[in-house]
Amino acid sequence: MKKGILITLCVLGIFICMLDTTIMNVSLPNISQHLGVGLDDLSWALNVYLIIFAALTIPLTRLAEIFGTHRGFLIGVALFGLGSTLSALANSLTVLLVERAIQSMGAALVFPLSMTLGIKLVDVKQRTAIIALLGITQGLAAALGPTVGGLVTQFLSWRWIFLINVPITIVMLILGLLNLNLHQAKEPRQSLDATGAILSIITLTTLSLGMMQGSSWGWLSVPTVTCFAICLLAFALFLLVESKSSNPMVPLSLFKDRNFSIAAVVVVLSNLFLVATTVILPTYFTNITGYDSLHAALLVAPISLAIFIFSPIAGFALNRISGKYILVFGFIMMATGFYWLGHTALTSQSQSIWAGFTVGMGYGIVTGPILVIAAGHLQGRLLTASQSVTGVLRQVGIMLAVAIFVTGLYANLDTARTNSRHYAQVSVAQLALPTAASQHILAEVEHKLEATKFTKSDTSQLPNPLANCITAIEEHTQTYLRQAFEKLYLVSLPFALSGGLVALFLKRK
Repeated sequence: MKKGILITLCVLGIFICMLDTTIMNVSLPNISQHLGVGLDDLSWALNVYLIIFAALTIPLTRLAEIFGTHRGFLIGVALFGLGSTLSALANSLTVLLVERAIQSMGAALVFPLSMTLGIKLVDVKQRTAIIALLGITQGLAAALGPTVGGLVTQFLSWRWIFLINVPITIVMLILGLLNLNLHQAKEPRQSLDATGAILSIITLTTLSLGMMQGSSWGWLSVPTVTCFAICLLAFALFLLVESKSSNPMVPLSLFKDRNFSIAAVVVVLSNLFLVATTVILPTYFTNITGYDSLHAALLVAPISLAIFIFSPIAGFALNRISGKYILVFGFIMMATGFYWLGHTALTSQSQSIWAGFTVGMGYGIVTGPILVIAAGHLQGRLLTASQSVTGVLRQVGIMLAVAIFVTGLYANLDTARTNSRHYAQVSVAQLALPTAASQHILAEVEHKLEATKFTKSDTSQLPNPLANCITAIEEHTQTYLRQAFEKLYLVSLPFALSGGLVALFLKRK
């Protein structure tokens, strides 16, 4: 009974942490309107969560090891609940950013400790089931984020995307206080590797900041180049310090395990391509096709359904099929979904649903067994470190996705706008309208191109030739904008397949 309660605690901890990495995506326009800030500024509410989550996971987990993992877990839950409550009450962007930072600090404790505590509840022979369960929870929660966010925003308000965490954290605190060992012995003999902690924070913070802001700052701008230069220097120093430390933040021997190292790369790649659908697709549905947040949320829901179905199947298939072949098949399915999205899927809702389901199926097949492959045989300090590292790498995958896909999308949209302007100028010129009228129409086209959300004009009161011209311009514009998203998926295909190639180097056992 007690073991079941503790496993439930771990599952809930992972669920709320990963849900909040993506739950705001669909709700950003609504939050932007209520707080009176632009989407570019508001994107920091996403960035802060990811950056702090990545930067503090390793040092906070190490602190929890020294002072008691059970205490650390409950402190993390309390911080997450407090940050969620205050985020829901925020009346300005500055306040929201501070509260999201508190929430993220809690997640940096709760996520890796949930994994470690859950795995330690069972012996090595029973690990496959518990690791598969926790891994499935990670992928499913991240994929569910946009759907839950859209539903909550549509029927309640954006504040409830944070408030839904509050009752969950209260239940977790009560269960934790009743079932966790709060008198767990500390480890006073182990000193904290303070230098390693500082260097890991600097490395991950500058890496995160550079990746998240590179597209807006410019990839060759001074701030971006400075971030990456500091990151490389700090990382080199981190490796040097860790190699000489008697009690390192991350035991470098962990990466001598080939299966763990390959699994770490797969974790980054799989999360990179999940974000390509759970973030980019809702953006297409809300900004280009004009669907509301609920409609967009329902269209990406099949991704979560597929993960829910195929993750457990793939996790338990490890008993019969070599992990490398399972992962290769998963990446092939993800690439198939990408190919479909890059050709015809975005032209109809039914195709979009099935293409998303295919991507979700591929991701589920990868995420089900990957953590079992990465950590199923590790013990003690290496086991704890592996969960911190994979937690960080999951966030790195998400941030890489934002850097790659957002940058690519901006470039593709610029091309689409240029093509749309040219088509509009040629079409309007053929009408031989007065100069003032032509300029007015072109100004309206420009306004729609620069708007966050593309909307079609009401041409019912216009003369037929003019109405037909405007309709044709807007249909071509929407096609060009759709193609900007399609190109993104097609260019990503080789990278999706590379995940399968990496998986082939896994050892059979």
